[in-house]
Amino acid sequence: MSFIEVAEDSDFSYQNLPYGIFSTPSNPTPRIGVAIGDWVLDVTAVKHLFSPELVERCIEGQTTLNALMGAGRIVWTEFRNTLKKILSKDEAALQNNAGLRASALIAANEVTMHLPANIGDYTDFYSSRNHATNVGTMFRGKDNALQPNWLHLPVGYHGRASSVVLSGTPVRRPAGQILPSPTATTPVFGACRLLDYELEMGFFVGPGNKFGESIKMEDAADQIFGMVLMNDWSARDIQKWEYVPLGPFNAKNFGTTISPWVVTMDALAPFRLPLEPKVDPEPLPYLVEKDSYQFDIKLFTAIQGENMLKPEVVTSSNFKYMYWSPRQQL
Repeated sequence: MSFIEVAEDSDFSYQNLPYGIFSTPSNPTPRIGVAIGDWVLDVTAVKHLFSPELVERCIEGQTTLNALMGAGRIVWTEFRNTLKKILSKDEAALQNNAGLRASALIAANEVTMHLPANIGDYTDFYSSRNHATNVGTMFRGKDNALQPNWLHLPVGYHGRASSVVLSGTPVRRPAGQILPSPTATTPVFGACRLLDYELEMGFFVGPGNKFGESIKMEDAADQIFGMVLMNDWSARDIQKWEYVPLGPFNAKNFGTTISPWVVTMDALAPFRLPLEPKVDPEPLPYLVEKDSYQFDIKLFTAIQGENMLKPEVVTSSNFKYMYWSPRQQL
């Protein structure tokens, strides 16, 4: 347990300790922070409690999490274990140093959050069977909802990394070619009329692989650093017209929002579920998992319109319903 008091219903428990990039009015330089309860731990303020090698490689002068993400699992474990020790009720270094606590622990409502990483590329996978069926029905009818390849491989496409922004960033309704009526065959240009959201989770890839080399299933988990909540905004009417034959383009690249805090896979380990092998059809050998990489993560979406007094929940789901796991996607 931690010496910092954390409410029972807090998302940022001592067991979680998600990582993010923040700044403050008194110090506008973005730097690594760790959320715990209503506080953000400034990692640079306690860097002397980490090993010199870890400070040099992943903390000193870092304005994103890229260096830490690229350092690999051994370093990730050392970083998290050191944090847990610093914040433990049995450790005096921070707990008993009032001056250090004053500089290192900052009220969460006083910080400005930034994108956690410089995102060079991102891939959008189509890995929920329910979602794929719903969208397929919308575009092709229920008898042809799933394409023949969907049950054989994780279907995906590359998105536009430059329009991945932090949650809360205003997103402008896009314009593009749309069919003005269900029976129309000639498009018109105009603002999207069917703007949609997608409740998703994204994961950050760590060390990566050399050009031309693949990542084997047994090594994939060591590449996955952590996860964020994600809303892949979608212009359905634009998408329906433009997606044939190469897939979504302007309908999807105008904005993708992610949460500022990255929850590590170590923090999610207690929520890992038993393996449920896919048997109909069985995946090709390179996609077969010998153990589970699915997680019990409860998710929901609430919407508050301009004339509503409070948000109303419109979607409740769970990450465990994903057909293809993050490891299979990678």
